[in-house]
Amino acid sequence: MSNWAKIERVETYVLQVPLRRPISDALYHRTHWHIPVAEISTSDGLTGTGYSGVWAGDDLLCATIDRYLAPMLTGRDATAIGELWDQMYWSPLHWVGRAGVAHMAQGMVDTALWDLAARRAGLPLWRMLGGTHRRLETYNTDGGWLNFPMDELIADTCAMAEAGWKRVKLKVGSGDLAADLERVRRVREALPAEVGIMVDANQAWDRVTARSAALALADLGVGWLEEPLHPDDVAGHAELRAACPLPVALGENVYSVAEFAQFIRADAVDIVQADVTRVAGITEWLRIAHLAQGHGLRVVPHAGDMMQVHQHLVAAVGAAAGVTAPAMIEYLPWGLEAFQEPVQVSAGMLTLPDTPGASSGIAPEARRRWEAPK
Repeated sequence: MSNWAKIERVETYVLQVPLRRPISDALYHRTHWHIPVAEISTSDGLTGTGYSGVWAGDDLLCATIDRYLAPMLTGRDATAIGELWDQMYWSPLHWVGRAGVAHMAQGMVDTALWDLAARRAGLPLWRMLGGTHRRLETYNTDGGWLNFPMDELIADTCAMAEAGWKRVKLKVGSGDLAADLERVRRVREALPAEVGIMVDANQAWDRVTARSAALALADLGVGWLEEPLHPDDVAGHAELRAACPLPVALGENVYSVAEFAQFIRADAVDIVQADVTRVAGITEWLRIAHLAQGHGLRVVPHAGDMMQVHQHLVAAVGAAAGVTAPAMIEYLPWGLEAFQEPVQVSAGMLTLPDTPGASSGIAPEARRRWEAPK
């Protein structure tokens, strides 16, 4: 009983952080990034932090924790992470959960419990998980948005290359495939040959359009095609992958290990982009990563957490056995000023922290500046 760390308090709040500039992809136009936060305080005087990253619904995530999960957690042993994960998953929320709000709220709590565990161990999470990768390659997503005119798109991506990034990602799916391909072609011509390009359609295409686009993008030397189809269309992704040479990446809108298993069994994915803020936390993310790696697939997460937690997870799992590509993570700098210890990236390389925990702690000044009223 002396090894227990009793959960004494669970608090939630939301930060609404303005973006440096408005951005658009195939689905949305955005001006702010919303960060719903869960802080769990324990009897040993520690506080662990979990959070998500969304454009809307942050109030639903916090309400789910406040009304359903916090009463279940209070008084329980914070070190029993797996036991608590199972009990949250199989609670009455299972009727309305297994994806979306209930699953993501559970993920916020699970991440806070892992943060607590690493803080208690006096280790950064990546070390506690057995990681050996002290540095990670990043690819930059923040310059390729659909609302950027051509000159700004080219200037931004070239600036990224000059700053040291070896890979950049562009948005497509505008509704005009010819215009999408022209944007990719112009950027390809402007960038040095050694800088790779990936593209992201954000679910905008049907199967016919996706196949035409994939063949054309392969001819332009694109590294992967991300979310070409609806995220539930396993068969469509499998057909596309079989018909085209371009690797298929997906996962930011796939919410569970069971769903990822369907894509993997169907040979429908090459790059697994599991996001710890979309699945039910670190516990489930690790299951997905190990499943993917067991099938020889790369895990390159979507950074809905602004890389803070994912840096630890990628450093811990590395690349799949036999895969020579580097361990890699997406670079999205939104809201980094909200964290006590923002990720450290220079010349496209991320250096892992030595501070205990999951790098999820929120800076007090950020809460004062951007906390939204409940």
